[in-house]
Amino acid sequence: MLNNSDAFIALPGGIGTLEETFQIASWAQLNIHHKSIGLLNVDGFFNKLLSFLDQVGEENFIPHSSRRIFIYASTAEEMIDKLEDFVYKSDPIAAQIDWSKGNGCKKRKLDLSLHL
Repeated sequence: MLNNSDAFIALPGGIGTLEETFQIASWAQLNIHHKSIGLLNVDGFFNKLLSFLDQVGEENFIPHSSRRIFIYASTAEEMIDKLEDFVYKSDPIAAQIDWSKGNGCKKRKLDLSLHL
């Protein structure tokens, strides 16, 4: 799905929808893709989620670039227009990681020794 899409649109849904939406968002934050994520905000379904994302951005738990990747609209027509106008702006730190070469996911040795 990642390689065959130009953007992602989440419709109102449950935990599975949120899990997949945030997985795609975390991949964007890690600079794995540069695609927008649309939330089709039918009848204000995503209003509280969008407020939460604004709050965690204001409190610096996520970079502002991570919040900007979420686009929302109340109609499909408005969503398409916004997705067509989307311009990706990467996070300067994440932009330094190149996941396509496998350098970003090196195994770390876990130290399980007991020190008394």
